[in-house]
Amino acid sequence: MKYLKLRKVIWGLSVALLISYAAAIGLTGSASLENSAQAQSNDIVPGAGKIRGTFNPSDMWGAVNKGGIRGTVSIPDKQAGQLIQRNGDEWRNMRVGFINSFGGWVLLGVFVLLGIFFAFRGRIQIEAGPSGKTMERFNGLERFTHWMTASSFIILGITGLNILYGKAVLMPILGKSAFASMTYLGKLAHNYISFAFILGITLMLFMWIRENIPNRHDLLWIVKGGGLFAKGVHPPAKKFNAGQKIIFFTVILGGASISLTGISLMWPFQVELFGGVFAFLNNFGLSLPTELSPLQETQLAQMWHNIVSMVVIAIIIAHAYIGSIGMVGAFDAISTGQVDENWAKEHHSLWVEEVKNKNSPAE
Repeated sequence: MKYLKLRKVIWGLSVALLISYAAAIGLTGSASLENSAQAQSNDIVPGAGKIRGTFNPSDMWGAVNKGGIRGTVSIPDKQAGQLIQRNGDEWRNMRVGFINSFGGWVLLGVFVLLGIFFAFRGRIQIEAGPSGKTMERFNGLERFTHWMTASSFIILGITGLNILYGKAVLMPILGKSAFASMTYLGKLAHNYISFAFILGITLMLFMWIRENIPNRHDLLWIVKGGGLFAKGVHPPAKKFNAGQKIIFFTVILGGASISLTGISLMWPFQVELFGGVFAFLNNFGLSLPTELSPLQETQLAQMWHNIVSMVVIAIIIAHAYIGSIGMVGAFDAISTGQVDENWAKEHHSLWVEEVKNKNSPAE
């Protein structure tokens, strides 16, 4: 009886051993457990003959960190197979490094140059003195368009600078809670007032493009510095001189670029701008990437939006200076629309002749 029980136990252990051995073969791909263990200790991939494996966790995560490991996805955006997107680090470094420094130096530079210019030139006067006669320079629609565009740009500039520099400059002064509330409201204003700016530059384009086409008088104006640096120098100019034409195209082209990238940031991952632009530029010998993910498009839009905005802000600050405290009589053009006739003769002599010939009775 005891013998039968012992035989059953031995038989059960034998069956369990065979099942375990079969499972080991299935898992290791080898009928020899000893060889499999030895293969793993020698970095030989089990079940792969004599092929040695090179798997190293540190190497794998290094490749992941560099963006060198990609998976496969079934969605249309194949870039989603990228496990780690290194462009994010590059974007952050660009944002807190170059863009912050670039913007700061640009703003500082324009104020320093204007200060030096004012110290040496002072306020530009009407050299012949006020005549007491005025001419209409801008009508009501033109002045409305100018102020709508200017006021919206000022709000956009202030709120944008707060987004860029406010955390470092204002938050220590206002405190986190007040700064967060102010920035949130500023962001809402930035988004919605941008449409007024877009409308403004569109109206400007249709109203003033014809008079801002470059002509032969512009070259002479540039050579003589517009008469801004010396008394008694008054190069001829039509309604808009070369300097004003530069401002015009800066506002139109720079504003359009800012507006397009701004729209793409308001609706991220929906508007793709740079892939097509890069493909076009590659026709001129460049080697820019054209297969960009929606995230990369958004990162590029944010960087371009900041850089172009800083350049336009600096140019507009110089324009505002000349149009206000920098030159007597200039501000009247966009406040009342009327300018002194002697001021017009000194700065826009060809335009004065055109107006007088147009208004003079035909012989």
